[in-house]
Amino acid sequence: MSGDASLGARRWRPAPAIALSMLVHAGAALALVAVPRSWPWILGLVAANHLFLFAAVFWPRGRILGPNIDRLPAAAAARGEVSLTFDDGPDPEVTPQVLDLLDRFRMQASFFCIGERARAHPELVREIARRGHSLENHSQCHSAAFAFHGPASLAREVKSAQRIIADLAGRAPSYFRAPMGLRSPLLDPVLARCGLRYVSWTRRGYDGALRDPDRVLRRLTATLAAGDILVLHDTGSVRTREGVPVVLAVLPALLERLKADRLTSVALPRAPEDGRAG
Repeated sequence: MSGDASLGARRWRPAPAIALSMLVHAGAALALVAVPRSWPWILGLVAANHLFLFAAVFWPRGRILGPNIDRLPAAAAARGEVSLTFDDGPDPEVTPQVLDLLDRFRMQASFFCIGERARAHPELVREIARRGHSLENHSQCHSAAFAFHGPASLAREVKSAQRIIADLAGRAPSYFRAPMGLRSPLLDPVLARCGLRYVSWTRRGYDGALRDPDRVLRRLTATLAAGDILVLHDTGSVRTREGVPVVLAVLPALLERLKADRLTSVALPRAPEDGRAG
């Protein structure tokens, strides 16, 4: 990695639920040795623990599995700032138009890039950085099974994307968002080793699933407030009935709304500790 490309590892402190799970497994192993005939109860306890962690995977804004930044810091909110974030790119058709719209309204954003797509479109990665936006880590392949990978596979997914984006953009991502927001219970130690913080969102419009731009816009702007982190997708995978990528049908109206409400979109803070992770 070049220049400012490595943030360095940070110390990993397991979330209370993860620490408790580790104790459950250690206690179960000891109990099985001490009282082998109690194995059905021990197995039931371990299974219940796994079921609890499995359920937590599907709570994208939850903090059961570790710190999770879902809003900008208080100082940014006081300045009337929000953060538009774009997942799943870069896309050669959609990303340039998103960048032009952001320029037109003088807004900044954060792009959570897939490593494979960044490697396929290096000029777009460099252009995003050149225009002053931040590039963040959204895994290497965006696997639908990401949350259920083992530790080694999770590490490859995160580290490969981190290296590609850092080499192309000139600095390492500060943040990670899991594919579809489904977070593995095993992810946090990997992020700590890469110097990454986990980010979810305050609100999302489901532009990656819904074909109705008005509905997407309502989801993003209902009770919109300073400090919000919003999620969109700079891809053309979902289009309106007229064939327009939904994000491009929504973004101009969303930026107009921000302007009317005297809100400014900014990239996520460079210093990870500036975000709310509690």
